[in-house]
Amino acid sequence: MSIESTNPATGDVVDSFEETSDEERDDHLERATETFEEWSETPIETRQRLLARAADVLRESEDEYAELMTEEMGKPIGQAHAEVEKCAWVCDYYAETAAEHLQDEVVASDERARTVVAHQPIGPVLAIMPWNFPFWQVFRFAAPNLAAGNVGLLKHASNVPGCARAIEDVFERAGFPEGAFTSLLISSGEIDAVIEDDRVRAVTLTGSDGAGRAVAESAGSQLKKTVLELGGSDPFVVLEDAPMEETVETAVQARLINNGQSCIAAKRFIVVDDVYDEFVDRFVDEMDAQTVGDPMDDETDIGPQAREDLMADLHEQVEETIEQGGELELGGEPMDRDGAFYPPTVITDVPENAPADQEELFGPVATVFRVPDEDAAIEKANDTRFGLGASVWTEDLERGERVAREFESGLAFVNELVKSDPRLPFGGVKDSGYGRELSRQGIREFVNTKTIWVQRDAGDEPDMVE
Repeated sequence: MSIESTNPATGDVVDSFEETSDEERDDHLERATETFEEWSETPIETRQRLLARAADVLRESEDEYAELMTEEMGKPIGQAHAEVEKCAWVCDYYAETAAEHLQDEVVASDERARTVVAHQPIGPVLAIMPWNFPFWQVFRFAAPNLAAGNVGLLKHASNVPGCARAIEDVFERAGFPEGAFTSLLISSGEIDAVIEDDRVRAVTLTGSDGAGRAVAESAGSQLKKTVLELGGSDPFVVLEDAPMEETVETAVQARLINNGQSCIAAKRFIVVDDVYDEFVDRFVDEMDAQTVGDPMDDETDIGPQAREDLMADLHEQVEETIEQGGELELGGEPMDRDGAFYPPTVITDVPENAPADQEELFGPVATVFRVPDEDAAIEKANDTRFGLGASVWTEDLERGERVAREFESGLAFVNELVKSDPRLPFGGVKDSGYGRELSRQGIREFVNTKTIWVQRDAGDEPDMVE
């Protein structure tokens, strides 16, 4: 059976790929297990050197990979280039820091014992990844886990099979052993069988909270660890002393990045009454000024939604919100052109419990809420089942940090849009998932944190440390 990828801007077929058969899937799992035995014993310096080479491969073929992403899921080409570079950055980061993050820790305990905490790889890890950042989401899993000595199995989204194959090719070209990173072109219905396979030791998923619950249930029944990075409905809080020009400019970027299809995009703009009218007027004008068009054109700000059905779901949420009393300030209708294009949309006066108040809107739709003061802004920001990112805008940085600490989120930014950075842990709370990716915390998620106790003879003198 073949899998086709379709360009959402044109409806044209980009390419077709043969689905991984049951026999091939079993062969890949067996090969991954065999490779792990070798890879886990490979000196970490060698693993780091190969990661650095993967970064080189990404940069050498940046144009090819960027165009592939844009063709398969529609992101503007400039953002696709930036995504390839960010993948190279995360490879560079762990090429430089993995050994430091994983080095043994000597812990003082019994005076007659030497006690050490070691961090050892656990085996093949299944990564279930989404289409919205088809390279970055994979590399932020792959780089730390390959550096740690694990091997990776990728089940990518069905609409980006070309990206899945290309990522596998990056590691092959970089010199990683066969089986260190394998792409499985399988359906969602086959995921449970892979999770339940004894050769798979852990699972990570980036996707919807519904998918996260299903994967966590399957993995939990097998006592396998999971890391879940799920959806978000990030608040963007504007206080009365916010630097308005910078705030509005960043607000538009924070909502529309990746055609609005980002889990950490600002989605709920919560504005105190003193500056509400000014913010809305300027925000609507700036959203309206964005260029919607061919994502291969460098002048385009917003390309198509990744699939027609996703755009239809988004439009249904907008329609229901308006029917319940929301005020449409801009956009709100699919564009009359070929492709899955939805315009920048702004809704105000959103009723409680409307879709735009309770659900994640995964597209270029912004909702603006009026609140009387800072306390009400914090309360509204936290009034969601999600808890991924949040930002606050104010001239007073001490005030900003204090408010940031009040957010129920895994990430909190002051006067900056929410973003991921290889040097910092990434992840959420509540229905946005658990566990962390990136940084020291990320590379230690899928390792055996092992205590080693070496007891000395009674006559031995303990080591003296000056």
